[in-house]
Amino acid sequence: MKSTRFSLRAVAMMAIALVAVGAQAAGIDVPALIAQYPHVAAGLAGMGMIGEIDASIVAALDKVEKKMAEMSDKATGEMQTLGKVSADTKTALENLGTDQRVLADRLAQLEQKGLTPRDEPVDQSWGAQLVKASQFADFTEGRTQKARVEVKNTLVGSNTTVAPDRKPGVIPGASQVLTLETLLNTVPTTAGAIEFTKEGSFTNNAAETAEGAQKPESDITFALVNQPVSTVAHWIKISRQLAADNAALAAYVNNRMRYGVNRKVETQLVSGLGTGALLSGMMKAGNYTPHGYLSGALGSALQKLVLIRKVIADLWAAGYPADAIVLNPADWAAIEIELFTTTSNTVRVSVDANGTTRLFGVPVVQSVGMAADTFLVANFAQAYTLYNREGVVVEMSESDGDNFTKNLITIRAERRLALATEVPAAARGGDLTPPAS
Repeated sequence: MKSTRFSLRAVAMMAIALVAVGAQAAGIDVPALIAQYPHVAAGLAGMGMIGEIDASIVAALDKVEKKMAEMSDKATGEMQTLGKVSADTKTALENLGTDQRVLADRLAQLEQKGLTPRDEPVDQSWGAQLVKASQFADFTEGRTQKARVEVKNTLVGSNTTVAPDRKPGVIPGASQVLTLETLLNTVPTTAGAIEFTKEGSFTNNAAETAEGAQKPESDITFALVNQPVSTVAHWIKISRQLAADNAALAAYVNNRMRYGVNRKVETQLVSGLGTGALLSGMMKAGNYTPHGYLSGALGSALQKLVLIRKVIADLWAAGYPADAIVLNPADWAAIEIELFTTTSNTVRVSVDANGTTRLFGVPVVQSVGMAADTFLVANFAQAYTLYNREGVVVEMSESDGDNFTKNLITIRAERRLALATEVPAAARGGDLTPPAS
């Protein structure tokens, strides 16, 4: 595309000429204005140089001029007949004025490109500074035995010279999947303790009896259980400025506090000792039935799988068909590795349409709350009930210690709940690697 250099003065005159047409249509006395600036008139007289400008801009200028002339005539006619210029005409003139300014900017840019030489990037590396030094020339031409050249440090990018690309939000820490509560019946409560009566023992002496003979007597015992509601809680302090100035970060802290409570509940549901304020967990003595197997009864291969299958059968025989197998993630990984590297075709492992892994037809639930080398197979719906006194509540207060004077806020998250073991016989488990004797 051909282009020719011309003076910035010509560019300015061109812009003034174009704007003058619109100004006259809008009611401005252009001749009077030009009279105040004689150099404008001289510039308008020299418009013949326009033919040397870039062809595309010339075409655009021609269109704008023609349109301006048409709109100017229209505006003049409206002023004569209506006494004012219509809104549509004013809008059209304003749009043409915008086009004029855009073309003027393009003309100025062309002029600047034509007058201002493009500077090639200067190589300021240490090597470039060395070879350009006069001492280096003396050394290479044999005029001196050594050369000492000082080079300037190279400026590198930093937060001072290059703004970092700051990403929104917070990259979260570890968030383990919590699974145990999905196995349990959950019931709300408004009390501070759960009290229930459960069967202690049942001796079934039912038998065939001859006519007139004494019928056998069976025996049932009951026990009254009182399970206090436990509180799981923690707190943290943040500055009031943080809470006010960074709502996203404050919300993240709140969610993290909730997770911390539920993560602790996951562990306590399994291993809680039931003393003091602790939950009475599933693996506490008396809350499940030990499987009672020794390693000698499990054969020589795949003992863990054999053990789990025997426990499933025992529960079925007792009237409590298993609805889940709970394993530590590391133990399930070891079982899968052993299974698929030895005899994968002889053991039933499947994944159903919901993505649930099943072992012998029973769902496998991995829980970080279950201790390693320990397992539990149960009909959880019958064995346990989770009573929720209060879901996770997050509260904020500055009335804690010296918070007010230090502009701090205490965030506390807590939850109140109780786990009631109602049918220990419906849960069986214990050591995944039982002793030999």
